[in-house]
Amino acid sequence: MVRMNYFTLVVAVIAAFVASSLWYSPLLFGKPFMELSGVGSRAGPDAGKIVGELARNFILAYVIGRFVVLLQVSDWKGALSLGVWLWIGFPVLLLSGSVMWQNVPWLLAAIHAGDWLVKILLIAVTFSVWRR
Repeated sequence: MVRMNYFTLVVAVIAAFVASSLWYSPLLFGKPFMELSGVGSRAGPDAGKIVGELARNFILAYVIGRFVVLLQVSDWKGALSLGVWLWIGFPVLLLSGSVMWQNVPWLLAAIHAGDWLVKILLIAVTFSVWRR
């Protein structure tokens, strides 16, 4: 049985967290995210939300890492393919439902979808190229 590299898991979690933080920062999509979501211009998330987001990233990275290991994805091209299919099958479908049924603005859903795509691809590629 092929085992998951837990050091790679930690690296993937941190990379996904940093990428997502950058995604929602004023450098990229922070301003439209705050306007569309009604979050306002608060100073930033509190410690509890940061811990919660790290936990979410840990679970996401663990699940994707398991897929990479079980499917024996061994190169970045296979990881990109896996990541795109996971992205379409889960975040895109969930977010499109929120647009259709909850009147979430499509641009807000697109911002979230982009974040999910970056995180999923980053995690999948990290596990596929850094296996040992």
